[in-house]
Amino acid sequence: MDELFAVVTPGLESVAWNEMQELGLNPLTKESGGVLFQGDLKTIYWANLNLRTVSRILIRLGHFHASAFSELRKKAGRLPWENFINPGQPISLRATCHKSRLYHSDGVIERVVGAISDRLGSFSNHQKPKDIEDANLHQLIVVRLSNDECTISIDTSGDLLHRRGYRLATAKAPLRETLAASIILASGWNKNQPLLDPFCGSGTIPIEASLLALGLSPGQKRQFAFMLWPNYDKSLWDNLLNVIQSTHPHELPLIQASDRDAGAIEMARANAKRAGVSDFIEFECRAISAISPPPDPGFLITNPPYGLRVNSNKDLRNLYAQFGNVMRSHCKNWNTAILCSDPKLLAQIGLKLDTTLRFTNGGISVILGKGIVP
Repeated sequence: MDELFAVVTPGLESVAWNEMQELGLNPLTKESGGVLFQGDLKTIYWANLNLRTVSRILIRLGHFHASAFSELRKKAGRLPWENFINPGQPISLRATCHKSRLYHSDGVIERVVGAISDRLGSFSNHQKPKDIEDANLHQLIVVRLSNDECTISIDTSGDLLHRRGYRLATAKAPLRETLAASIILASGWNKNQPLLDPFCGSGTIPIEASLLALGLSPGQKRQFAFMLWPNYDKSLWDNLLNVIQSTHPHELPLIQASDRDAGAIEMARANAKRAGVSDFIEFECRAISAISPPPDPGFLITNPPYGLRVNSNKDLRNLYAQFGNVMRSHCKNWNTAILCSDPKLLAQIGLKLDTTLRFTNGGISVILGKGIVP
């Protein structure tokens, strides 16, 4: 069994842990920025295919002490690189050094590239990818030195897992698909009750909710780094695809998405069509004051503007106060999960909210305020 690491936005480790348990991936420990687990090739394929909240999956190839460059090259050269890199395949290395005698990251990269060349018996070409398409041809290797202890990991995912392939059009301040899925799961939505996003932008939250409720795997239409490995088992991958495609989807509840920006709604509809869920979402161009949710209680999950990203010069207090009034008049007894960067803005809503879940969105510290509308 290999040691695997699911990379997660810091603050969302518990959300990813719960998702991994549901998928039968048996998480072992939480670390800052990820979750450690174990598995074989099938586990790697299954995790990449199905995890919604994770950025990438790494396989920890080796861990050893290294306080000199010669020691680093010698020990790195003993690792089974031939299982993950084809002769002549371009590689891309990232190195971080913390409280170690080997503190120069470029020097660390140079020795590890040399070790790979020694092991494979051919020159390994380390270069920075030109673009996303080029990056998919490179094998990413992550090297971390801390207190003279070296950990070398192989990326199994390739392109970051939030890139599902459907979101070609984006409105202002787009929310990554992995973060949208995380706040949906963190909200406690049970896939049976209605869901409303009145600030839907380019539609990421309602699209991710639809994919979740339909049981559609986020990775079934994309490529992964492990598909270039010498030991890639295509028959195993095809069998896993057959398993998920034979699963009967849930019957979807009402999913409503609205935004006052007509251009954003147009983008959202196009993204939903590419994702194959356009028939399951009601998109409307309307202001927050004009929302029309069903009478039965549901979940209001949204990412409203919070100043720092799209309206930095505007005072949004009135918008949030109006939002609170609309929820109390139209969404009585609904669960809500609201993403915001400013506790003062959340306070303007006038609801008692749990604000313990905090993470970053595009480099901005954000809060997920959860509660029930009285």
